[in-house]
Amino acid sequence: MNPLHQYLLFSALLFSVGLAGALTRRNAILVLIGVELMLNAANLNFIAFWRYSPNPEALNGVMFVIFSIAIAAAEAAVGLALIISIYRHYKTTNVDEVNELKG
Repeated sequence: MNPLHQYLLFSALLFSVGLAGALTRRNAILVLIGVELMLNAANLNFIAFWRYSPNPEALNGVMFVIFSIAIAAAEAAVGLALIISIYRHYKTTNVDEVNELKG
């Protein structure tokens, strides 16, 4: 089996775990963790395709991953700020119990 196939298989497994976690969990923090797992699976795909490309000296995959990590950090900061705000208002982080976003 080609090493690229192994990376892609692992990435698909990681994405599946993240998707299942994001869709089945009720706690907002665990949903964010699932989203982060899915982003890491995409980053792993970028790196694998970059490494096994015909021209790995170009560093295209690395630039995509650095940009994706920056976006993930901003997403985590905004997501946690929203969760803290919702917790202060509703006293819960359960996504099923939050049914309105008005003050």
